[in-house]
Amino acid sequence: MAFQALAEVLTALTDIHETLLELAEQKKQVLIRNDVEQLMKIVNQENKLVKKINELDQARIDAIGRIMIEKGYKPNPKVTVSDLTKILFNIEDKKTILGLQKQLLSAIRKLKEANQLNQQLIEHSLAFIDYSVDIIAGPPENEVTYQHPHHQLQGSRRVGLFDTRA
Repeated sequence: MAFQALAEVLTALTDIHETLLELAEQKKQVLIRNDVEQLMKIVNQENKLVKKINELDQARIDAIGRIMIEKGYKPNPKVTVSDLTKILFNIEDKKTILGLQKQLLSAIRKLKEANQLNQQLIEHSLAFIDYSVDIIAGPPENEVTYQHPHHQLQGSRRVGLFDTRA
């Protein structure tokens, strides 16, 4: 029953990707609220799910290999689900696998879009933090090489946030 095993693996992969999509939506709200503690919890959950995806992907490769052996082909770990559908002659099996593949690809596409949005939110947040630090600390010095203190112009001294003479 390698075909059934493959169908179960594809269903499980779709379920995990949909769970990751839900976490990505939660992550978006957490990023907007700037809740770092909750963000760390979500990232830990995502890491566990990614490990499970890796395990399921290996199970997918094994199931495809068993199906290929049943069909009289030499198993190859590089064979994809799309490649497998070319050697399936049972129309119902082919429809089932193609339907499961379509669901999985749809979930992956939605997850990719959500992750791109979250990445943009993080980049904007980092840019804001960088901007805030620049406002507080002042712009970076233009001269990074040593100059003798007597050779500097007296009026070019940068005034920082704190007055050190006080």
